[in-house]
Amino acid sequence: MKAFVVNKDGSTEIKEIPKPHYNSRQALVKTIACGMCGTDVKLLHHTFKGFPESVYPILLGHEGVGEVVEVGADCKTFHIGDKVLLPFVDPDPQLYPGLGSAWGALSEYAVVCDPEASYPEGAAIPECAYAQTVLDPSLDPVDAVMIVTFREVLSNIRYFGIQPGDSVVVFGCGPVGLTFIKFLNLCGVKEITAIDIIDEKLATAKEHGAAHIFNSRETNIDEEIHSLYPDGVDYVLDAIGAPFVVNQAMSLIKDRGTVLCYGVPEKEEITIDFSKASYNWSVIYQQMPRKAEEGAATAQVMEWINNGSLVIKDFISDYFKFDDAVEAYNKLLDRQISKKGIIVF
Repeated sequence: MKAFVVNKDGSTEIKEIPKPHYNSRQALVKTIACGMCGTDVKLLHHTFKGFPESVYPILLGHEGVGEVVEVGADCKTFHIGDKVLLPFVDPDPQLYPGLGSAWGALSEYAVVCDPEASYPEGAAIPECAYAQTVLDPSLDPVDAVMIVTFREVLSNIRYFGIQPGDSVVVFGCGPVGLTFIKFLNLCGVKEITAIDIIDEKLATAKEHGAAHIFNSRETNIDEEIHSLYPDGVDYVLDAIGAPFVVNQAMSLIKDRGTVLCYGVPEKEEITIDFSKASYNWSVIYQQMPRKAEEGAATAQVMEWINNGSLVIKDFISDYFKFDDAVEAYNKLLDRQISKKGIIVF
């Protein structure tokens, strides 16, 4: 099969490698599409936590959708023809010597695990299995890569404990930030402020439910937030993965307010200057949502899609052929993709 590889020197290429093996509790999936993500950017820059230089070259991609083409003998959940979320290619020293995997969904074939299969006594069900969900047939399987982001965001909102009536400042109006704003609004949160440096993205944030929008290059964020909320806000949400947001948030949150950090920053350390904060505050990092929580978010996401509250295409800006994936990722690195970019196989 063909697979997208990030080399040790940071270059990228499409290489021929063997199809992945699968066991009796797994299914083989032919990839239909894979979303491009900020996580990919950090992996391209060699700055993603848990992926040291030594594991490169790596197989990239984690927002995949594919069609089941072969099924293990013990599978109960998957059937040939099913469209499924989150197929992965695991690292395999025998099959892929010298090649690591950053989930590997940018490959022509990948594997899903069945949580309902019979596992040997004492064997753990792979965590990924709880989010490797069969898609509703009504969904376009290409656009359905957005379900990965949707479920991650909703599971994070639930984990963070944000409630209607809370005030939230969201830094970053890319695909993730816009999804947070939309979902917070759908969850009944109305006091949402969006911060970005691009007016077009801020206008879209307004459409998705932000009550207030500010360009941080053109205005004093501290003054604007305190003019709206003199005592500060309940939450500041970092939807960028940038440690500077934590320090900027210190003057924005109220007493016992919380800074919420979604995603993995490029450095695994941060120095917090809390001189402008109240005496009581919290910082919560959710770097990797739990797959069971992602899977549990599927029903609510589908309800919003089915009742028209959530339109998938509102979050997608670009489609690329898999053969053009190297060029597509160059565009992502050059910030030429405004919303979600999708690689189509």
